[in-house]
Amino acid sequence: MTERRSSALLTDHYELTMLQAALRSGAAHRRTVFEMFARRLPETRRYGVVAGTGRFLDALEHFRFDSAALDFLARTGVVDDPTLSFLSDYRFSGDVWGYAEGDCYFPGSPILVVEGTFAECVVLETLALSIYNHDCAIASAASRMVTAANGRPLIEMGSRRTHEEAAVAAARAAYLSGFANTSNLEAGLRYGVPTAGTSAHAFTLLHDNERHAFAAQLESLGKDTTLLVDTYDVMRAMATAVDLAGPELGAVRLDSGDLGELAVRVRAFLDERGAAETRIIVTGDLEEHAIQALAIAPVDGYGVGTSLVTGSGAPTASLVYKLVARARSDDPEAPLSPVAKRSVGKPSKGGRKWATRRLDDHGVATTERVFEYEPESGRMERPLLVPLVEGGEVVGREPLEEARERHVRAIAELPVAARRMSRGEPAIPTVFEQRAHD
Repeated sequence: MTERRSSALLTDHYELTMLQAALRSGAAHRRTVFEMFARRLPETRRYGVVAGTGRFLDALEHFRFDSAALDFLARTGVVDDPTLSFLSDYRFSGDVWGYAEGDCYFPGSPILVVEGTFAECVVLETLALSIYNHDCAIASAASRMVTAANGRPLIEMGSRRTHEEAAVAAARAAYLSGFANTSNLEAGLRYGVPTAGTSAHAFTLLHDNERHAFAAQLESLGKDTTLLVDTYDVMRAMATAVDLAGPELGAVRLDSGDLGELAVRVRAFLDERGAAETRIIVTGDLEEHAIQALAIAPVDGYGVGTSLVTGSGAPTASLVYKLVARARSDDPEAPLSPVAKRSVGKPSKGGRKWATRRLDDHGVATTERVFEYEPESGRMERPLLVPLVEGGEVVGREPLEEARERHVRAIAELPVAARRMSRGEPAIPTVFEQRAHD
């Protein structure tokens, strides 16, 4: 891991002014529960993918108002001196639960539950939302692309199409959802995502001709490399590539034109010359529908850039972070009372929630169940919330590979409708279960 600076100012001004006012009113230390959820999925999604948990836990550990942050807040007059004093000692000491990273979610799913004093929890709103909204959107798009690829590997290569830090997070989220590797080296260093890449058109254009360029690449990287064959004329480049590398050539890449038609012609050419093991990789503004359309083409892998890092039409998961319960006093034992917004079009459901996924006798998910009380575990109910932070200490950190494997299981658990590329309703309904009253 690279050294991390404080994450405390990755937030919005109003969170600190709310804190200041709550300190003034005396309500800042009341126990509260905040929940993060999506009111709805993007219309092109049948499910969402939880991603960003590991990044959020890292950021939470570095959520400290250091001297630079405090000096900035004092110099600009964002908050008063009593608030600066509180922030100088800020340490989150509450509890956090969440859906495990890589799992799926649906409208109303309490993806993150944060419990602590108002002062501790309110300042985490923007940090949590900025991480999860980005990573869930990218992971959800990536998951659909993996489904469309139907077992063929995908490489994430969108770094140049987004912010440099967003590129690293996108590579992580894509790998979590099943992409094989990334072109982003920082993602390899920071998160252990496998990296890959060979050459661009500039390398071919640098040399006097394609033969010189291919020969140099083969000499440097070996015959298992991938040659980019569409700088000039594809079939002429193919003849040069096979002439130089023989049937041991690893792969060729097509980046433009009618990729399906070209793949057919290239496959036939390779097979005729004994290069049956040479793979065909296609890139160039691909998204899930284009990938699915290439399902019958002799393609061995895909490279995806712009569409992936922009969420393929849904660049945010539209998650919100809302106060759902509060104590009536500062007493740590005071009971929590539900609170909820009544805004038209933006309602929330009050009270701390628990969630399970109901399965049928074949292990297929049928319902997302969200309870206003902690339910008893049943044989066909899979609990969804896991502890992430206890008493301010991170307890839910896990290797990225575990989240990646969990996502495979989560997708396999969903009904067939979840894997359709067409627009439609969420794959399973969300049902809110209320406690029976006498």
